[in-house]
Amino acid sequence: MRAIPRRRFLQGAAATALAAPLAGRSAAAAKLHVACNQFCWINMYRRENKDFNADLDGGFAEVKRSGMDGLEAMLGDPAAAERIVPLLKKHGLAMRSFYTSATLHDAAAAETEVERVVATAAKAKEMIDVRIVVVDPAPLRGEAKSDAQLATQAEEMTRLGGRLAELGIALAYHFHAPAWQNDGREFHHVMTRTDPKLVKLCLDTHWVYRGSGNNVERVYEVVERYGDRVAELHLRQSRDGVWTEYFGDGDIDHAKVAAGLKTKGVEPLLVLEQAVENGTPHTMDAVESHRRSRVYVEKLFAVLFEA
Repeated sequence: MRAIPRRRFLQGAAATALAAPLAGRSAAAAKLHVACNQFCWINMYRRENKDFNADLDGGFAEVKRSGMDGLEAMLGDPAAAERIVPLLKKHGLAMRSFYTSATLHDAAAAETEVERVVATAAKAKEMIDVRIVVVDPAPLRGEAKSDAQLATQAEEMTRLGGRLAELGIALAYHFHAPAWQNDGREFHHVMTRTDPKLVKLCLDTHWVYRGSGNNVERVYEVVERYGDRVAELHLRQSRDGVWTEYFGDGDIDHAKVAAGLKTKGVEPLLVLEQAVENGTPHTMDAVESHRRSRVYVEKLFAVLFEA
């Protein structure tokens, strides 16, 4: 038998190891588009004393190497889109959505904010196939919004959703823990007082969990009540309330989330937002975290895209 050169053997072994997680994929999994939010990389780089935003070219190369199909960039204005999109294209990364915060509970501020978000979306759409703008209505520091402020916010979100729809882009509502104070007062106000055709939901399962005092049943209730409005999922996991190093089994039964969304007939954009905090194990870098997370996402969420 002819001997195999050592270098070729090692190259073949490495290729087999990388391909192993993809073996036996279903047709739905093979077509699955899995993205991640820019925040994940900023967060995971920080614990290595590195600045992800200081070298986006090198950073996006690692995003691609981790197996991601796309990145959900954090864009504050059209100039940010002009800076980031060419680098994403260079590395073969899509940007089907982008994230921004906006002050919408104050009518005077909202006028400017709506125009900024629309202008950013228009520029991004011109450059790449953006389908969703994820908007987090800015919270008040240390206090809840008044009834009047919530009413203004809902009105402005519907208006923003209408403006984005004219561009062929969906608005997806994002939230953090403060929206779940007082039994989810702000979250439910947005969901019940906005036009469901114009304001979709970016369901961040873990912010529901943490915001409700680590009550996992609230996650499943949101899926049951609002699942038909879910345009995007932000995926993060924890164990005993502490964020895990990669997306896998933990406090939230994401198989149950997937099953619930399947009954609603939605095919949301899947965006990893796994991050680290005090108490999170430190055994891998961001590339390995995202590689492992993608394998788990395919395992659970391919069911949403099966005929």
